[in-house]
Amino acid sequence: MHQVQAVVAHAKGEPVGIETINVPDPGPGEALVAVQACGVCHTDLHYREGGINDDFPFLLGHEAAGVVEAVGDDVTSVAPGDFVILNWRAVCGNCRACNRGEPWYCFATHNATQKMTLADGTELSPALGIGAFAEKTLVAAGQCTKVDASARPAAVGLLGCGVMAGLGAAINTGNVSRGKTVAVIGCGGVGSAAIAGSVLAGADTVIAVDVDDRKLEGARRMGATHTINSANADPVTGIQELTGGNGADVVIDAVGRPETWKQAFYARDLAGTVVLVGVPTPEMMLPDIPLIDVFGRGGALKSSWYGDCLPSRDFPMLVSLYRQGRLDLDAFVSEEIGLDDVEAAFDKMHHGDVLRSVVIL
Repeated sequence: MHQVQAVVAHAKGEPVGIETINVPDPGPGEALVAVQACGVCHTDLHYREGGINDDFPFLLGHEAAGVVEAVGDDVTSVAPGDFVILNWRAVCGNCRACNRGEPWYCFATHNATQKMTLADGTELSPALGIGAFAEKTLVAAGQCTKVDASARPAAVGLLGCGVMAGLGAAINTGNVSRGKTVAVIGCGGVGSAAIAGSVLAGADTVIAVDVDDRKLEGARRMGATHTINSANADPVTGIQELTGGNGADVVIDAVGRPETWKQAFYARDLAGTVVLVGVPTPEMMLPDIPLIDVFGRGGALKSSWYGDCLPSRDFPMLVSLYRQGRLDLDAFVSEEIGLDDVEAAFDKMHHGDVLRSVVIL
């Protein structure tokens, strides 16, 4: 048993705090990871606000990288000393998605079996089965993806969630390729990653849409060729004007609201693709769109789960591109902070002041 410091959310809407928690030694199929860096993601804030479920107390943090410290007796995929990125898609290999050769859709992903607890024995609910705002965490071995140990933990750890979601929304789900036109609505961390992914895939025109000029400036740095402030201009008209009156081949909604999804629907070209990667809240409904428009415009309306990534395939490849200087993951790191700065980081994120605050341990 290991006693470590960690960030815990006890009740809906209450500030998080640092507490001593108990982390078991790894059992079968598990790995103990010494966390080196963990990004502050909107999902962690959703947990604190009770937007995911009400299984308090939560051990927050999930977008992380670190070093494997110990593994269960039957684990062969990683070993002590391996530098790994944590992921929340430990594929099972046996579900119907895996059996049909689509493990990136795995319907039976799994987490560690043993529970981490507060000092008094109260069981913790780790965010996305990881819980990495902690000096050490216990995960399923399949949640560890070994990558190049020379990579900066603060940068590559972001592949564990938001950056991978955006990159994958463009490359995997949207099938962005050479010469295509792309529009991205919402230029926070996920949207900025979708812009970077579109550029990496060879898109000809990449249009960034947001209501915040600061984010649009950041989108330019990520490679956007054009920007639209949708607080001042209609984004559908703007996207059409920038694409010869046609609309974009791929429109990625990184906000996840009915009004932005409707904008994405009408801002795409005929037979174009809409990718929804921003996560709606449960009460949101599809916008009022005539069914004949769905039929008449053709194309595809897709949701992107975790960027439709396969960590064992995508993480090492993306880290290699980062090491080659072809993918600037450092650009997503707005600041490095400590465990006791997480609550303040939530405020900065809520106000759009950062792409990512990253906890360094």
